[in-house]
Amino acid sequence: MTKLNHFNDAGDAHMVDVGGKQVSLRKAVAQGRIQMQAETLQRIIDGKHKKGDVLGVARIAGIMAAKKTPELVPLCHPIALTHVEIDLIADTQLASVLCRASVETRGVTGVEMEALNAVQVCLLTVYDMCKAVDRGMIISDVGLLSKSGGKSGDWCSDVEPLIKG
Repeated sequence: MTKLNHFNDAGDAHMVDVGGKQVSLRKAVAQGRIQMQAETLQRIIDGKHKKGDVLGVARIAGIMAAKKTPELVPLCHPIALTHVEIDLIADTQLASVLCRASVETRGVTGVEMEALNAVQVCLLTVYDMCKAVDRGMIISDVGLLSKSGGKSGDWCSDVEPLIKG
C-alpha cells in the first residue's frame, strides 16, 4: 500500500518537502458538470439571465480559483501557474453546463488540485448565479482526467471526457 506523504512518521500532517524535485512541465485536466432545468440553461444560452453572462463570470471564477488553491486547500503548495484554460459548454440534451479546466506550470509539484478546484468553483459560480430560478441544480462528475510531468509521469483516467476535443 502506498504511504500517504502528507503525514510524517508520527502521523502528524505536514507540508511535503518538494525542494529536491526537478523542475518540469506539469499539466492537469479536470472536468465536471452542473445539471439544471432546461429553462435555466436556455436563459444562460440566450444571455437573458438577470445577473449577466453566467459562463463568462464562471470562467473568470475558475481561473481565479486555480490561482487561489493553496489558500483553500491545506498543505497545497503555492505555485506559479503558467496557463489556465476553462472550457464551458452548454449541453441542451442533458440540460447541463459542462466544464473542463486545463492547468499548467513549470515547477516542482503538480497542478491536479488547481484543475479540480477550478472546475468546482466554475460550477459553483453557475449555481450561485442561477439559484434564484433553479435551486435544484446538481453538480456532478467532477474528477481528474489526466496529469503529466513530474517523477510519477503521465496518468490518464478511463472516464469518458464530457467535452470532446
